[in-house]
Amino acid sequence: MAIKATESGTTYRNRLSKSIVLAIRKLMQKGQPDRESLDMAAFVVLALEKIEESVDSSATAWEKRDYWLKADRFRMEWGWTQPNRLALEKAVLAKDWSTIPSELILVAQNFGKVEVSDKNRLGEPWKGAWEVLKGRGK
Repeated sequence: MAIKATESGTTYRNRLSKSIVLAIRKLMQKGQPDRESLDMAAFVVLALEKIEESVDSSATAWEKRDYWLKADRFRMEWGWTQPNRLALEKAVLAKDWSTIPSELILVAQNFGKVEVSDKNRLGEPWKGAWEVLKGRGK
């Protein structure tokens, strides 16, 4: 989930946003949580973290050009990501399936305007995300 050299911060955030929406959509279609469900939920946590980093990077660049107000507004616009990510991360690491769906709904509400085509080329970016998230805590 790294930024490509030719990809702007906006493009990166848009790609991550669409991937998050796709992961949540697929997860909510499952009847019972399984191994892939854990990957999907963990991916949302990791993608939100990457969005946070991207927002901070963009805002810092604007601050260097004395666009303080723009940077502050941008940080405020994306300010929901950290508290939602932390709450979801706690639930995912605990495998708390009574909390995970409600946390995912809170995340999804912030991506209400993001559209993902049924014929997207995003693939399944969540594969292996659980191992990455679980491995970070050690």
